[in-house]
Amino acid sequence: MLHLKSETDERWLRQVDESLELILIDHAHCEKKAAGTALNLIFAYVENQNLCREMTEIVNEELEHFHMVVELLEKRGTPLRRLKPSAYGRKLNDLVRKQEPQRAVDRLLVAGLIEARSCERFQALAKRVREPELAEFYQSLFESEARHHTTYTRLAKDFAPDAEVMARLDELAGIEAQILAEGESAPRMHS
Repeated sequence: MLHLKSETDERWLRQVDESLELILIDHAHCEKKAAGTALNLIFAYVENQNLCREMTEIVNEELEHFHMVVELLEKRGTPLRRLKPSAYGRKLNDLVRKQEPQRAVDRLLVAGLIEARSCERFQALAKRVREPELAEFYQSLFESEARHHTTYTRLAKDFAPDAEVMARLDELAGIEAQILAEGESAPRMHS
């Protein structure tokens, strides 16, 4: 369903155990970036009414999630602050081809893979964290992130044939798994 080529490993789960507050702060920033990605796709492909409608829904949902995470941070007495982002998103976006319509396909598939990984990580967090409220919160996000992944993958098929899109998704998913396997020392949602 999520088209991922790897599962979250123990290294990241240890980062969660050691730095949950940083993971939460980064999560807030990820929700903001996800809203920005969807909004940028509206600007880039404004002639595609279906895409614009779907991206509007995602923008609204991602901003709602951002506010939910900020509220959770406030309850915990943790201020939202700037963090140096992981290189994960940049490395994936560096794979986007330059010419249309391949560019549209890649932008949508990269966004979809990030959503898929977030979905998988939220499920891992729901099982790992000891606080019932936090576990429930992360489990509640699982469905919407999975839906976003599916939406991005489906919309990519507006720009290229199904088989081509799925082959490219398979290729990008393999590279995404390699990027995560390299890991990063800073604890982030996608480190």
